[in-house]
Amino acid sequence: MAGSSNIEADVRDIKHHLSEISRMIKELLYEREVMSMMKLAEKSLSDFFEDEEDLYTIKDLKVRYR
Repeated sequence: MAGSSNIEADVRDIKHHLSEISRMIKELLYEREVMSMMKLAEKSLSDFFEDEEDLYTIKDLKVRYR
């Protein structure tokens, strides 16, 4: 009976670890998806903003934050 108890405890530990690993994989995939979407948005908007005039120049920033 004692051996059976150890096996059951091991199975519970394995299930817990698998659940945690699954959660971590889902989190990593979500973060990767978000990063991909951000890169795509940045790339697609770069052409849009390329011809826009800068609101502040480097000279403006140097004067303001001396």
